[in-house]
Amino acid sequence: MDLLRSHVAAPTAKRLFLFGGVGLLVVAIVLLAYFGTEIRANERKTSKGPAAIPVSIAMVVQEVVPLRLLAIGNVEAYATVSVKARVDGQIVEVGFKEGDEVPRGRVLFKIDPRPYEAALRQAQANFLRDTAQKNQARSQENRYQELLAKNFVSKEAYAQIRTNADTAEAVAQGSRAALDNATLNLEYCTIRSPIDGYPGKIQIQMGNLVKANDTLPLVVINQVHPIYVNFSVPEQQLRAVRGYMSSGPLAVEALAPGSDQPAASGTLVFVDNAVDPSTGTIKLRAQFQNGENALWPGQFVNVRIKLYDQKDALVVPSRSVQTGPNGQYVFVVKPDMTTELRMVTVERTEGDRAIIASGLERGERVVTQGQLRLGAGAKVEVKS
Repeated sequence: MDLLRSHVAAPTAKRLFLFGGVGLLVVAIVLLAYFGTEIRANERKTSKGPAAIPVSIAMVVQEVVPLRLLAIGNVEAYATVSVKARVDGQIVEVGFKEGDEVPRGRVLFKIDPRPYEAALRQAQANFLRDTAQKNQARSQENRYQELLAKNFVSKEAYAQIRTNADTAEAVAQGSRAALDNATLNLEYCTIRSPIDGYPGKIQIQMGNLVKANDTLPLVVINQVHPIYVNFSVPEQQLRAVRGYMSSGPLAVEALAPGSDQPAASGTLVFVDNAVDPSTGTIKLRAQFQNGENALWPGQFVNVRIKLYDQKDALVVPSRSVQTGPNGQYVFVVKPDMTTELRMVTVERTEGDRAIIASGLERGERVVTQGQLRLGAGAKVEVKS
């Protein structure tokens, strides 16, 4: 029985050993195939070199670029009038609404005219009376002059009559002045706008009593068509400003803070006669028609003064220019799609554009995005 078992077990052990060897061989073949594929892939990657770096590019172009000076300005009304009463009395009418535009001559306030109408009638009566007395005195003077010529009256009597006539003349002239004054006072009861403009808050409401030339105005009116913008520039730029002004009016643009689009366009109309020694700046003023009320008194705006147009200027996006320890540079993309680090001289910037004085040629391509990963000779590809 034991012999039978030994004969049976021997073939089974051989089969297990055979199957185990075959399994190990299969595993070895699979591993060899896998690692061989990886090695060949790595060899292919190594033979291709480093991957191209994606970048954005722009062309170097020639454009007409304006040369501008930049400043911060403050808007000022073309004219400001504080409206005050010129006679005492009670406000009986307000002829406008706060903030509404009023034309010149528009009735703003009316003061009770009845006391002044009565004063005018009294002045008219006094003037008529004094004029009649003057005429009578002159007539009497003329008669005495004839009598003096015939020696019917003495010279002393004639002199007295003439003095009376001159006195009556003076009284009549005084009455005329009083009549004119009474007429003016009645006219002053109607307060009109002296300019075209926008009134502010009404300080004295209807029904209140006012006095002539009170400290507090009834209302303040600002004229905004046209309108001024005052600003200052460094004294170093004064020579350029005056030089270009001699060739014609300089265009000025006013921009709201945070905006690149001009809110209004005007011209430079005034250069102050002295530099402020405490700041080293000089005050300038531009005038704008302001037809759409884009500018408002008291507002702060950015100001651009156009001095002239620079023709055939080499222009690249400002973001393409980098700054290093040796100065400013750009990455130029060569025809073989590798980069060259090129030192450049930037003449100035205009908005998001840089005007290049030297270092680039028209038609070259520069990197505008992706510079941080680049170096000289780096392989690049243009992002779509």
